[in-house]
Amino acid sequence: MRRWVIFAVGVIAILLVDQVSKQWIVNNLALGETYQVIPALYPVFQFTYSANTGAAFGIFPELSWLFQILPLLIVVAILYFIYRSQDTDTVMHIAFGIVVGGALGNFIDRLQHGHVVDFFHIYIPPLNFSNVSNFADHAIVLGVIMLLIDNLLAERRAQREKQAESLAEES
Repeated sequence: MRRWVIFAVGVIAILLVDQVSKQWIVNNLALGETYQVIPALYPVFQFTYSANTGAAFGIFPELSWLFQILPLLIVVAILYFIYRSQDTDTVMHIAFGIVVGGALGNFIDRLQHGHVVDFFHIYIPPLNFSNVSNFADHAIVLGVIMLLIDNLLAERRAQREKQAESLAEES
């Protein structure tokens, strides 16, 4: 039961922050309009209301239909992994919760608006790099990073335990 509570808290927290922030953007900015959150950081950071029909970075806008189905398949797969996991896999449950929260946040946007509402506008002048994203996108990335680190650490623990067992057998 513990794993489901941890997972649900992650999903709900991300969904709440994501949907409230996007609703503020939709209510207060016109599509394409920019708001200087912290004037001293402009043009490096601002809010710009953007409609994304594609995947990350706006790629594959012609596959919008796929991005309406894919999050549901990912959620089903994650639910299966949580069902099969141990209650002690806390980091995994948190990470999966925020990934699912992010996936559902963008899924809700596609149903409600026909596109994902993006607004975190980061611009790096020397690189001429510009990206517009949202809390859901950042949650997905953070959750995947958490899963990768947790998996790497688990593999290292398993290797150390195996080495310790080998040393104990040799003694």
